[in-house]
Amino acid sequence: MPRFSRQDFFQQLADGCVIPTAQQGLEQIWQLLLLCLGNRVLWRLGLPIYTKHLSTVAAGFYCLYHFFQLQMVWVVLLSLLCYLVLFLCRHSGHRGVFMSVAILIYLLMGEMHMVDTVSWHKMRGAQMIVAMKAISLGFDLDRGDVAVVPSPVQFMGYIYFVGTVIFGPWISFNSYLQALETRKMSLSWFLKVCFSLARSLLCLVVSTCVAPYLFPYFIPIYGERLLRKKKKRKARWLQAYENAVSFHFSNYFVGYLSETTATLAGTGFTLEKDNLKWDLRVSKPLNVEVPRSMVEVVTSWNLPMSCWLNTYVFKSALKLGTFPAILVTYAASALLHEFPGYEITFFSLTSPFSLFSAPPSLPLVLRKRLSVIFNACMMSRRCPPDCSHQNKTNLWVRLANLAFGCLSAFHLAYLGSMFDVDAEDSVEEQGYGMSHTIRKWSELGWASHWVTFICWVFYRLIR
Repeated sequence: MPRFSRQDFFQQLADGCVIPTAQQGLEQIWQLLLLCLGNRVLWRLGLPIYTKHLSTVAAGFYCLYHFFQLQMVWVVLLSLLCYLVLFLCRHSGHRGVFMSVAILIYLLMGEMHMVDTVSWHKMRGAQMIVAMKAISLGFDLDRGDVAVVPSPVQFMGYIYFVGTVIFGPWISFNSYLQALETRKMSLSWFLKVCFSLARSLLCLVVSTCVAPYLFPYFIPIYGERLLRKKKKRKARWLQAYENAVSFHFSNYFVGYLSETTATLAGTGFTLEKDNLKWDLRVSKPLNVEVPRSMVEVVTSWNLPMSCWLNTYVFKSALKLGTFPAILVTYAASALLHEFPGYEITFFSLTSPFSLFSAPPSLPLVLRKRLSVIFNACMMSRRCPPDCSHQNKTNLWVRLANLAFGCLSAFHLAYLGSMFDVDAEDSVEEQGYGMSHTIRKWSELGWASHWVTFICWVFYRLIR
């Protein structure tokens, strides 16, 4: 990268990347935002509930066509398959299981090149939302949380709810029905929409402009000095961290944008007595960028999905035992993110069956064991204020938790090395395969795997 004065550099960065990126982002989503607002206003006119369902189906169909054109047919086929299974199993007590199996077969058939790879990956997010909604509805019917099987128009209204059909997040069927009740369009609702939209655009700018350009400007990872033989490994780690930050903020962009569209369409609130709070949270970036543990990273990455996995996958599979339930949960997450795509790679270290991890979750059980030995607040999750540990805020406890946090950041940089910002567009469109991942990790000496192995040996010694 050529050297400019700082003023010239920031001026070119703003004119050549920041402003065009923000403009292009708004150009892509303004119709979706307008449809969310339009449906919210339309529902306040006192229309019959049947008409409200039809309006959100129509808006959802338009959004799918706007983003995917005729490729939206694969999302539509999945939704039709889900309702067919729900109708055929309407008298069964295992609708959630039957729905899960049907969706599993459909996704595997699509992933095994029933559809061309580029088209399939473009629809990954929308199909994931459809699958999560349908499966959750099946289990809610089994548990009695939803009293009766929805009619076709109710089901399609839920599936194609305009506020979540493109970017998510997952919402329950009861949350969808509450959204149609059209709560008051208050100042807090408007501010929530504005702040979420501003944060989403900021994260888009960081992902597209700040990480790929500012890092090399202040830390010349591509310069000759760092690319000498002795410095090459250091440059690779800096580049890995740059790739990780860019990928993280692209996820935050989608998360905040989904907050915007869902809130704008009237969902994403909690009601405590007469106090209505628009408090939808999709991700917690600070918990990911400054992590306490990898457990916190996984849960903070996508809060609604974490809730869905815990409620409908983990708890449903607990009858098989704790460890099998954990395996099923991570397998479900990998499949929803299109196995064998990037998500299976992301979870290959954060999951309980990470390399050399015989215990259900190595970081969790290791820190739990250390907290017992030292009677200290060293768990993967922060202890409540009234916990029974004797050592809570001692300096050495803080340093130990800081060390574990740095270790988690190290793992994140290692995992982020595969999301190469310089990769060809065709590679990104088709998804990062395992050969790409293996090559990236081998360049870093499989460092994270070795650290995991050392932690496992240490755990076995103190167990």
